[in-house]
Amino acid sequence: MSLIVTISGSPGAASRTSALTTRVGRALAGQGFEVESINVRDLPAADLIHAATDAPALQPALALVERARGVVIATPIYKASYTGVLKTFLDLLPQFGLLDKVVLPLATGGTLAHVLAIDYALRPVLHALGAHHVVPGLFVLDKLITSLGDGQFELDPDIQARLQTVVDDFARSLHRRHPLT
Repeated sequence: MSLIVTISGSPGAASRTSALTTRVGRALAGQGFEVESINVRDLPAADLIHAATDAPALQPALALVERARGVVIATPIYKASYTGVLKTFLDLLPQFGLLDKVVLPLATGGTLAHVLAIDYALRPVLHALGAHHVVPGLFVLDKLITSLGDGQFELDPDIQARLQTVVDDFARSLHRRHPLT
């Protein structure tokens, strides 16, 4: 069974981005993948800021990414870019830390003005980390993810269908790249 790691770069615990990441993780687990999650905001800030790659608290997260065959990276978009907390984590990965991995980028944001942030801000960093296979991602407007309270969120039906399409594409790509696992 292939390991997929979801990485949420949201600074908030009860965020739309985290809800989207959780939904994707559940969908992939339902397809038979082993899914582990990393919420970067839960990692020690001092270790992230000081790029303490040898810090014991960071080792489990870094090891998960190393073992993973697929990586889902989700971030809110602020000022036309992914979050600083996600950047600090990506900076800890080795130069080719995403080599031979299938990567699915996801983003949430408040305006359509940020719709290209995946392609112009995040995708170049993923390629710089060696990810040669980054599947088409999905940008979701915040208003299409409704908070129901108590950390529960509901996706607009159209977005749910589009999300399922990108998740299925990611799963197929992972099977093509790693057919024996």
